[in-house]
Amino acid sequence: MSDHETILLVIDAQESFRQRDCWDESLASAYIDRQQALIDGAVAKGIPVIQIFHVDGSGPFSESSGFVKTLAPLRIAADATFRKSRHSALVGSGLDVWLIENGVRRIIVSGIRTEQCCETTTRHASDLGYQVDYVGESTLTFPMTDAGGRTWSAGEIRGRTELVLSGRFARIATVEQALAGRAELLSA
Repeated sequence: MSDHETILLVIDAQESFRQRDCWDESLASAYIDRQQALIDGAVAKGIPVIQIFHVDGSGPFSESSGFVKTLAPLRIAADATFRKSRHSALVGSGLDVWLIENGVRRIIVSGIRTEQCCETTTRHASDLGYQVDYVGESTLTFPMTDAGGRTWSAGEIRGRTELVLSGRFARIATVEQALAGRAELLSA
């Protein structure tokens, strides 16, 4: 593969999550729509799509489970695929080396879960000097209850994640803004 300034990361969009108690098909359908729009837009613009799978030793995230495969009905013909066992896609997967070898300078982040692997990868990539677009509408998470007993909705978690990333670690972008690129938006 030749040098590419921009790539799209699709993090952990895998069937493993359907096996979890937190899975909510009503939340997933909107995510799948926006994730597919981002994938299709990237392909149309010649932006390489990099697929990341989370794997660990047991349960639905183990290789032997049969669930470490693309979340249906997403259609991804990845230009490269990596497996990770940490929250950041840049730790232990080989992605970090691949990005350098391919001259990547800008990363578009999408996938599952908003506040976990997507946010962690965004922070890590920013700290390494990459320009990062975080596409919150192309991430998915589920409600969570904090230590005080308050349940945070998926929308509240996404809003909090976008708040803490914005301007510090990433540009928060819609699908269309991420696909337009940085230069086009800065001159507009």
